[in-house]
Amino acid sequence: MPTTTTVPKATVATAISVRDLNVGVHGGESILKDVTFDLTPGRILALVGESGSGKTTAALACMNHLRSGLELRGGSVQLHKGASRFFDQNMDLLTLSEKQVRRLRGGTIAYVPQDPALSLNGALRVGEQIHEVLRIHEFGRNSKQREARVAEVLEEVGLPSTKKYQRRYPHQLSGGQQQRIGIAMAFACRPAVIILDEPTTGLDVATQDLVLKTVYELTTKHDVAGLYITHDLAVVAQVANDVAVMLRGEIVERGPAKQVLYRPEHEYTQTLLAAVPDLKGARDMGGGPAVSPRAAMRAPWDHGHDDAARPGEARTDRDRAASSVAQTSDNEPLLAVRDLRLAYGPAVILDGINLDLLEGQTTMLLGESGSGKTTLSRSIAGLNGAYTGEVRLAGQVLANGTRKRSNEDRRRIQYIFQSPFSSLNPRRSIGDSLEVPLEMSGGMSRKQRRAAVADALDAVRLGRSYINRRPGELSGGERQRAAVARALVNAPSVLVCDEITSALDVSVQASVIELLRELQRDRGLAMLFVTHNIALARHVSHKLAVLEKGHLVDYGPTDHVLRNPRHDYTKSLLEHVPTL
Repeated sequence: MPTTTTVPKATVATAISVRDLNVGVHGGESILKDVTFDLTPGRILALVGESGSGKTTAALACMNHLRSGLELRGGSVQLHKGASRFFDQNMDLLTLSEKQVRRLRGGTIAYVPQDPALSLNGALRVGEQIHEVLRIHEFGRNSKQREARVAEVLEEVGLPSTKKYQRRYPHQLSGGQQQRIGIAMAFACRPAVIILDEPTTGLDVATQDLVLKTVYELTTKHDVAGLYITHDLAVVAQVANDVAVMLRGEIVERGPAKQVLYRPEHEYTQTLLAAVPDLKGARDMGGGPAVSPRAAMRAPWDHGHDDAARPGEARTDRDRAASSVAQTSDNEPLLAVRDLRLAYGPAVILDGINLDLLEGQTTMLLGESGSGKTTLSRSIAGLNGAYTGEVRLAGQVLANGTRKRSNEDRRRIQYIFQSPFSSLNPRRSIGDSLEVPLEMSGGMSRKQRRAAVADALDAVRLGRSYINRRPGELSGGERQRAAVARALVNAPSVLVCDEITSALDVSVQASVIELLRELQRDRGLAMLFVTHNIALARHVSHKLAVLEKGHLVDYGPTDHVLRNPRHDYTKSLLEHVPTL
């Protein structure tokens, strides 16, 4: 074990004071309005709010960084004397030169971005990347001391400090390990302030729990002032000492975490808390999982299937929509996966998966990163054809890849991708993007396609006025609704939703889930909902399937699996769910 570096505790009550910060678009609207808060050594302030509320803009201002197109209109960010070993006087960070700011960043004020894959250099070994940070900021007297610090900080974030591990490249690490490398780089120089921008978004619950504990322990142990940007209030309850709630560029409520989370005074804070998913089902996040009117007439977990027709779709080609009703027998699911196996050489990714999707019901697919969730989802949709076994739709075995499937088969299974920002072509209008699936299916005129697109936009509560807008003009939640509309435009029978709420704040997440439930009730859709967010289970799913390293270890009605998990892996996942 490396020798621990002795670090003096901060000698100030406040590390950074932000006062009356005003930022706006050049010649346009205000983004931040009189934002004021303090960052205190040994404590973490959570900056909470929806996408677009100004959280990241306020945090980056603490590093004297404004994104392109923004201008400073007033206020100060004061770094107090004694907060950092590099400076012996108070200074307003917003008045510093670029050279002075570069000296501060990484050494005195560190930043951990949201996506670890984008923050690491794929061409450099992880040990070299941490060593580079120490060298640039002149930490330690020589290379030997810096090497000792690399090993020390790796152990601090719960990673192996061996030379063999340090020689790994980022792509050889899991998402959680990459994020802990990012945290190690941020803490390497013993900063006075650390800014964490949604560092657990996209991580499974077990990895998220470990990252949060790492952040909390390092911040308190080394007297670092922390600023944690998030939209996840359950995470706030785990890691934050204090909370400031932002709405449209203003702080509308602030105080100790226990006060803000459990005795909120502002209506907006109360709305955010009401939208937090609850694993126990004690809070009603807009209702439970959708059950179609026909599905509700039979026992909830009966595998039977009604022969009555689904309500017609509000679109031009009504006959084709009606034909999408599954012609299945009384005991056959709409979509069935049988003995599905996929391996790349000796590496087995999926091993003998058996899964059913019923009309009008949702199956949630849970598991950590690398468990095989997305591989299984893409295999069902035909986007990955390397599997053995069967995927049956309405009793008929589907070809392994989309190229071998018929237009009708492709139409009836639609895939919604994780990122609302990368799933739409930024150069196309929303209307043009939604027309692509209809063009590929054929059989409709331009006028019919346009009418179908307008109906789909109405169905996801965007409205046909969005038809000529481009993705860049939409918020994250609006883009995800547009992605849902594109999947619906062809009147599918099955929707595969791959982590579609992971990048959304809680209120937008709640609205998207409510939308999916409504669409499922109206259209009798069968849905596979892929996620690592177990807290959504009671709000989304009728059945729960848990994957561990390619094996289905728990499978059954949602309530049954949550109350009586059979497998130790499922029990472990449930233990790590962050709650309020």
